[in-house]
Amino acid sequence: MKQIPLSKIKLLNPDSPNKSTGIINGKSSGILNWNDIAYPQMYDLYQTLLSNFWKAQEINMQDDIKQWDSLSEQEQDVFLRINTQLASLDSLQTPTMSQVMDYVTDSSFKAIFAVISQQEAVHNESYSYILSSLIPLDQQNNRFNQAKNDPIVWKRNKFILDAYEEFRQYPTQQSLFRLCVNSINLEGIYFYAGFAFFYHLARQQKMLKTSTMISYIQRDEMQHAYFIAQFIRILLTENPDLHTDENIEYVYQTINKAVQLEKEWAHYILADINGIDLDEFEGYVEYLANKRLRQLGLKNLYEERKNPMPWIQVFGDEMMNETKSDFFEQKSRTYSKVSQSNGFDEL
Repeated sequence: MKQIPLSKIKLLNPDSPNKSTGIINGKSSGILNWNDIAYPQMYDLYQTLLSNFWKAQEINMQDDIKQWDSLSEQEQDVFLRINTQLASLDSLQTPTMSQVMDYVTDSSFKAIFAVISQQEAVHNESYSYILSSLIPLDQQNNRFNQAKNDPIVWKRNKFILDAYEEFRQYPTQQSLFRLCVNSINLEGIYFYAGFAFFYHLARQQKMLKTSTMISYIQRDEMQHAYFIAQFIRILLTENPDLHTDENIEYVYQTINKAVQLEKEWAHYILADINGIDLDEFEGYVEYLANKRLRQLGLKNLYEERKNPMPWIQVFGDEMMNETKSDFFEQKSRTYSKVSQSNGFDEL
């Protein structure tokens, strides 16, 4: 496939219309009038993202601080390892989403990428906030170094990072497509699977403040994964040269690879955690992958199933009143912030 390069968009193009003619390689003045955009549903999603605004300091960690020493040594170890792995990956999402903005023509999409980038920075701070509540700085640094140097973690994350770096070095239509597919793997599969451990603790009435923080993060990631899926669908629709059998196969292969690596990682880090059935966990990862594929308008890759970990349903997207504003289905639901008043501290 011919690699069509992308150029950084000038800040102002006075001779072009305000309503963009394409999300990439289109014509746009750079001026955003939310009342006149190519995809009006983007305003709904933008408003949803803004309504999600939160800060880590909203959550008082005192209960978790008191409970920390009652966790088993194994639970503490896994808690810290997953926390720092998630924080490390969120550190990379902020600059990646910011860079994509430079090559997107449509100003409404630029605005949403900007909000996503900011929210990823909040997520990163939140993991640090949790750590600062529980362990001293030298131990925090040791855990971050562990996350950087762990060969299983590196193997799990490398193919996603490779796609990100490809776009950073060679911004083309094709590398942007690959970046977006791998962003879905990261935000819609890896992050969700990592959250499961914290929800496992919460169902035992352990570290409930942490689980509330994680639920806020998941609420954001749910929207991020949904937005990127819609971005890909529009990208392929507007650029038929990208809508090839080869690229659709890339989606299936890449998501399958993420699933297999996530299963391997689970057996590595969760094997000794009582109460987590690894066969159920594997089914949960496949369930997530099928959901992401359907958001892309594609068929399931794995056996269709309900969530095989029913205890996690209280933390599921459906319980967060997921906003659905699909350009192709035209469905909407209301969306509200998860809080103590609607159930997270009543597990």
